[in-house]
Amino acid sequence: MMMDYPLTLKHIFDRAKTLFPKHEIVSRTSKGIFRYNYSDFHRRTTKLASALQKLGVKRGDKVATFAWNDHRHLECYFAIPCMGGVLHTINIRLSREHISYIANHAEDKVLFVDETLVPMIEAVQDQLKTVKAYVIMTDQMELNTSLSPAYSYEQLIEEGDENFIFPDDLDENDAAGMCFTSATTGNPKGVVYSHRGLFLHSMAIAMSDNLGVSQQDTLLPFVPMFHANAWGLPFACTMVGSKQVLPGPMPTPQVLLELFETEKVTVSAGVPTVWMGVLHELEKKSYDLSHLKTLICGGSAAPKSMIKTFREKYGISLLHAYGMTETTPLVFVSRIKRDLHHLSQEEQYDLLAKQGLLSPGVEMKVVGANGEVKWDGKEMGELLLRGPWIASEYYKDERTEETFRDGWLHTGDVVTVDEEGYVKIVDRTKDLVKSGGEWISTVDLENAIMGHEAVAEAAVVAVPHEKWQERPVACVVLKPPFKDKVDKEEIISFLEPQFPKWWLPDDVIFMDEIPKTTVGKFLKRALRDQVKSLYKSS
Repeated sequence: MMMDYPLTLKHIFDRAKTLFPKHEIVSRTSKGIFRYNYSDFHRRTTKLASALQKLGVKRGDKVATFAWNDHRHLECYFAIPCMGGVLHTINIRLSREHISYIANHAEDKVLFVDETLVPMIEAVQDQLKTVKAYVIMTDQMELNTSLSPAYSYEQLIEEGDENFIFPDDLDENDAAGMCFTSATTGNPKGVVYSHRGLFLHSMAIAMSDNLGVSQQDTLLPFVPMFHANAWGLPFACTMVGSKQVLPGPMPTPQVLLELFETEKVTVSAGVPTVWMGVLHELEKKSYDLSHLKTLICGGSAAPKSMIKTFREKYGISLLHAYGMTETTPLVFVSRIKRDLHHLSQEEQYDLLAKQGLLSPGVEMKVVGANGEVKWDGKEMGELLLRGPWIASEYYKDERTEETFRDGWLHTGDVVTVDEEGYVKIVDRTKDLVKSGGEWISTVDLENAIMGHEAVAEAAVVAVPHEKWQERPVACVVLKPPFKDKVDKEEIISFLEPQFPKWWLPDDVIFMDEIPKTTVGKFLKRALRDQVKSLYKSS
């Protein structure tokens, strides 16, 4: 028998101070670059936990953050759960209605607000029913805000006790964190993360065949810290002692590339639209990216053309991964198996463009109309998941029964699995196009269209059809040099060699912008409404 040793974030927190005290954390702030090390981080975070206790935060209380990726946010990531509270990261891009809904539903007791975002919380303060205190994340000791009672973050740190004793009886199954899904319909749904789940997820991230994050790395999470805990990277990086570079308020591809260069970043993480923006910036100006080895890409499917461009033009690996808010999020990572290196370069790119192989610790089933599908890369079914960092329910939400059934998370993602076990997302169940009784993958069409040199972004949606039930329509944003120089026929001709004729879009609509969710994914619901309105008015 083994010791009954609890897997909590306190272990990760203390390990960073003990083994990596001099390893650096770099934070871009509105005032400039802030630098310190894990020893300083540990001291400040301990003082913050002490201050929270003085504010009346007790075990199980929800403490929310409304902030960018910076050092103060990282301190909240550990101070709150290690003292027994629950870290609730709120998406700063949500509507006022959703912000107040989330804070009230979670029953947040204290709300940390970045100084640049204070007006957004001031606008909803009257709707926040449970918040008892606001902490402004600023260098200023004197505050100018209508939020009340409001405290200066640095003043709290100043008054905190660096010898504060964290509770030693935290249960690994206690709630440590909380995120809400980015809702496309209805209110967002809450997902609660346990200490154990976050600990095991961090270990999985560090595995070499997963994301392979190590103390040798300098990692910059462009993915927001409010989006599924920045994919768990702040926890994993602290566990292994990576240098962390936090991009701060309102980061752009230019800011990102400048930090890559000056801080010698080796690994970064973001959604495909971010990496498309980086490629556009690289076309305008050159940067020293000699240290950058890997870009982790998740949130939605990455076009094969983008993976090729980063590797062949810039010598950077774009590592495809898959997850959801409900899965903490890491589930799949696409790496080439050792016995598949004999494949041609193009065949390897085809594998790298898939969501990849299942992470150790997670189980899956892919279920179609007639039960579990064949692993032939063709038969489609819905992806079901279970494991130690997979949620089992939504927080106080009746929609739990729709998604969590018979011990499995029903993801709503339609996938195929090939003979080698590589999973490929075909579509969301609601985004598939059903034409003449056959399914068409909008994801495959989108990724193919984005392989055209003139295309910046592409999204495909279904429109009703009298004969075929539904037909695909492509919405395309052209790169500025190609605007008005590419027509529908050229896009269709580009697709013809790649797909059966009945897959080809019936129309191509050129747009200035495709609507996106708060985390940078294409917002298909809004796009469908836009396209329907366009056809009605024509």
